[in-house]
Amino acid sequence: MRTGLTKQEKITDIWFDEKDPLIHIRTHNTDLKKRLAAYSGQYPDQCRQTDADPETGCMEFEIVKGRFSFRLTAPYSEERRNAASKAAKKHSGNLTHPIQKDVL
Repeated sequence: MRTGLTKQEKITDIWFDEKDPLIHIRTHNTDLKKRLAAYSGQYPDQCRQTDADPETGCMEFEIVKGRFSFRLTAPYSEERRNAASKAAKKHSGNLTHPIQKDVL
């Protein structure tokens, strides 16, 4: 969706406090919007869309605490990065992509 907003203007806000049982999310992030919309459709008692702005592409959701998480991952060591790269290169032949040779 073209909104005329720059990447700096497309933000994600996440609000919660210790008292409120809900987390409030306001986002322009397309992947996060799709995931929250799908989740709210599947689990309406846990998550719901509260607002949307079609002009800017922003959507707002409320989700029960405990259903939304941040995943912190440790950085890869150079050794682990090299091993992952070698494994990916070794198994890249397992990927199959149909190739259309006679494209008009």
